[in-house]
Amino acid sequence: MSARGPVLSRRTGVAAAAALLVGTGTGTGTASAAPSGAAEAPAGGRLQADTDAIRATGATGVLAEVGTARRRTVARAGTAAVGTGHPVPWDAYYRIGSDTKTFTATVVLQLAGEGRLALTDTVERWLPGLVRGQGHDGRRVTVANLLRQTSGLGDYLTAADGDILTPEGYLRTRFRSSSPREQVAAALSRPPLWLPDATDPAEERRWGYSNTNYVLLGQIIEEVTGHPWAQEVHERLIGPLGLRHTLIPGGSAYVPQPTATAYTGFPGSPRLIDTSLTTGGGADGGIISTTRDLTVFLRALLGGRLLRPAQFEAMRRTVAADDWIPAEGVRYGMGIAWRPGGPRGEGIWFHGGTHLGMASESGVSADGSRAAAAAVFTVRFGDARGEAQAKAALRLVDNALRAGGPGGGERGAD
Repeated sequence: MSARGPVLSRRTGVAAAAALLVGTGTGTGTASAAPSGAAEAPAGGRLQADTDAIRATGATGVLAEVGTARRRTVARAGTAAVGTGHPVPWDAYYRIGSDTKTFTATVVLQLAGEGRLALTDTVERWLPGLVRGQGHDGRRVTVANLLRQTSGLGDYLTAADGDILTPEGYLRTRFRSSSPREQVAAALSRPPLWLPDATDPAEERRWGYSNTNYVLLGQIIEEVTGHPWAQEVHERLIGPLGLRHTLIPGGSAYVPQPTATAYTGFPGSPRLIDTSLTTGGGADGGIISTTRDLTVFLRALLGGRLLRPAQFEAMRRTVAADDWIPAEGVRYGMGIAWRPGGPRGEGIWFHGGTHLGMASESGVSADGSRAAAAAVFTVRFGDARGEAQAKAALRLVDNALRAGGPGGGERGAD
């Protein structure tokens, strides 16, 4: 696996920093001039109103999409860059952050379905000697624990240099990368939060979000297949699904055009900083995509097209994930989470992610028939408006996935 730089976790963005999806900027919402092959979101429609609501909490730019098998409906608000007046591009690329974890989990579960690994395999089985010291024991942590975030392993981000969350720290480290082994070593420098139940570690129910779990899963994919994690994701998911605007940039700090400027409000800083240039994680958060591609992937996954029945069922076995996002009743499965809502009250499957200057919110109906994604091009830390904007993004997804669509008057294109 190639070297990766630091990536902000969804938990860091919401819980620790209490500031997901927040920023400032200028510009008004628009639903006109939709991209080729997409439906035009109707003026005054629910999707546009919800996109404007995110913008109203302070984001510089927002792009949202609802996808079904027959149509796309899109909306945008704000500007591509503060002071320009140019709208966020349709089909803008963006770093999806921890939405990457759903891709990684799908590959691991495909390997399990092929009999190449078992969910009860321990980390020690595939990465001997790696998870040791400071009370850690890789013999007590299984692949299932890593996938479901029940390993008790700490997050390597909490061991990172705190100076990263300053404008000066960002400029100094934006091209810097660290290897997965270095990230794991950072996490293991502190004792575990717990060790999974010795009698049945794979069924541990204690939950704690940690990017380290998915760094280790990327390494396990490489041990099992003999190929880089990125190659397996591409050949198993990106290529077969025709996700032509989804890529894994490795150590590159650049996002392809078209995109919008990604702004970060650092703690104590009086102004937003352009953080568009930054290295971007690996199996825990390294994918760049578009709202269209992300909704296609989520519909395929929940539509049962990517996993065998046993592994699909395992992915959707959940544990309580309290205080992770500003929503009640959240439960975490294997690389995907569930919360109440959705068509017919069947719930919404989702993950979401945060990166410097970028927040991704998405969700899919239980049957995979309908998915929604929102890209928000601002993140601000230490700002009380953060939770309001996070809730606005969740409302957009909730409303988009309700039976009847994103607000009536929806027009579609095949």
